Amino acid sequence: MKRVFLPVFLSLFSLGCASHAAYVAYYGPPAPRAEYYGYAPGPGYVWTSGYYVWAGSGYNWVGGRWAVPPHPHAVWVHGHYVRHSGHAEYVGGHWR
Repeated sequence: MKRVFLPVFLSLFSLGCASHAAYVAYYGPPAPRAEYYGYAPGPGYVWTSGYYVWAGSGYNWVGGRWAVPPHPHAVWVHGHYVRHSGHAEYVGGHWR
């Protein structure tokens, strides 16, 4: 009985460890979506592109929007991802 139990236990244990490792594995955000943004709602508006945000079990898309710059010569700097050891950190878009 012990000879049968030990191999079965070890194989089930190793399967459990392998499936856990798949959940921990890192993957980056998908490629950005192509967005149709049409015409600006008024003069002076700037399109701020969409981005992915991590939602615990996957990435969710946050659509872009039209925005009014905070001052006349402001420039929109698009958000981007920076890879660090084992994960990606999103640096949000901002006015410069």
